[in-house]
Amino acid sequence: MTIIASVSKKSSLLIMLLAWAISSAQAHSFAADKPIPASPAGWHASPDTLSLPAHSNYESSLSALLEACRRKGYEIEPLLRDDRFEIYEGIGDRFRKSAERKSINLEEYKKILGFDDKRDRGADFIRKHADQLQKAQEKYGIPKYVIAAIIGIESDFGQNIGSYNPFNAYVSMYAVDYRADFAKAQLLELLDFTQRNSIDVFELKSSYAGAMSFAQFIPYSLNKWFVGDDIFDMDNNIMSVANYLAYFQQRTNSLRTSVLRYNPSGLYADAVMDLAKEVELATEMSATH
Repeated sequence: MTIIASVSKKSSLLIMLLAWAISSAQAHSFAADKPIPASPAGWHASPDTLSLPAHSNYESSLSALLEACRRKGYEIEPLLRDDRFEIYEGIGDRFRKSAERKSINLEEYKKILGFDDKRDRGADFIRKHADQLQKAQEKYGIPKYVIAAIIGIESDFGQNIGSYNPFNAYVSMYAVDYRADFAKAQLLELLDFTQRNSIDVFELKSSYAGAMSFAQFIPYSLNKWFVGDDIFDMDNNIMSVANYLAYFQQRTNSLRTSVLRYNPSGLYADAVMDLAKEVELATEMSATH
């Protein structure tokens, strides 16, 4: 009985293995006869989902953002497929470790900003753009030294516009769920800006916060307050900073409070106002020599 049972078990196992092999071969043959979808390698898209293996952890977020943009009339799926698209996974930490949050006092904050260097170079910026700064001051009522100070702190007088891409920055913020509502709103503003101006969004550079140009405007501010068409024209940036500050000064009757609307940090506002005073003094001293 033991020998018969053993043979019976072996026969059953052989039958099961044979059935599995036939089934596997049929499945492989069927798959080989199916046409390959015409889509980028690694991608599978449907009306409800969007899958990208490199960013599989964010599939749900990307699908939700894709649909939110579609409801507003913007199709971002081609942008998400673009080789230049990437997710900055540590973007939340960039905000959490900003200079304003790391600094414990104004002097430490100024060191991080390179305040002394900006003070020394501010007078040259004033001389180089004297005519446009004067026009902005007269038109908007904002002191030219404050305009220069903001451009100095924001972009080192136009020398540093950031190394990030604004589309990637806002999609990343949404994907990692850091200020997601803000990121979605700014992304829609960015798409409006690039579509209206026929700009390839991946050609733009920004800060990790998605701020662009020498004035470092986020997309909403670009659409509302930027003066001129070329965001990398310094004359336009000078006018735009003045236009922005004038808008809030009319509503708050305070220049410092207007500067706080640029960056809601008391350290930032104090640094801007101090740099404006230092640059004004340096400019006056250089004019007397």
